[in-house]
Amino acid sequence: MAAAYLSHLSEGKIEVRSAGSAPADSVNPSAVAAMAEEGIDMSAETPKILTTEAVKESDVVITMGCGDTCPIFPGKRYEDWKLEDPAGQGVDAVRPIRDEIRSRIETLISELLPAN
Repeated sequence: MAAAYLSHLSEGKIEVRSAGSAPADSVNPSAVAAMAEEGIDMSAETPKILTTEAVKESDVVITMGCGDTCPIFPGKRYEDWKLEDPAGQGVDAVRPIRDEIRSRIETLISELLPAN
């Protein structure tokens, strides 16, 4: 959801990579449904494994409980977002998580793309 919001709300001005330290086999259908309510289609997305190279190439790394499995490189900006895990939850439970992610993404965009 974070990657989808970042791509959508930054209107492509921020290159987004999305991966997980232990990705599921498929994207959570409740997350797909919750994002569809926002007009964002994630139905074609597939979970990807987090690679050291992806972290190395990134300016900002957002983690969500990654712990020691995430590679750390000096000089990178890291943020660990403590959020409830939407896995196995219905769309009603995913909506507040989605809304919190949107709020954090809007803040991140304002920091990365300050108004002229």
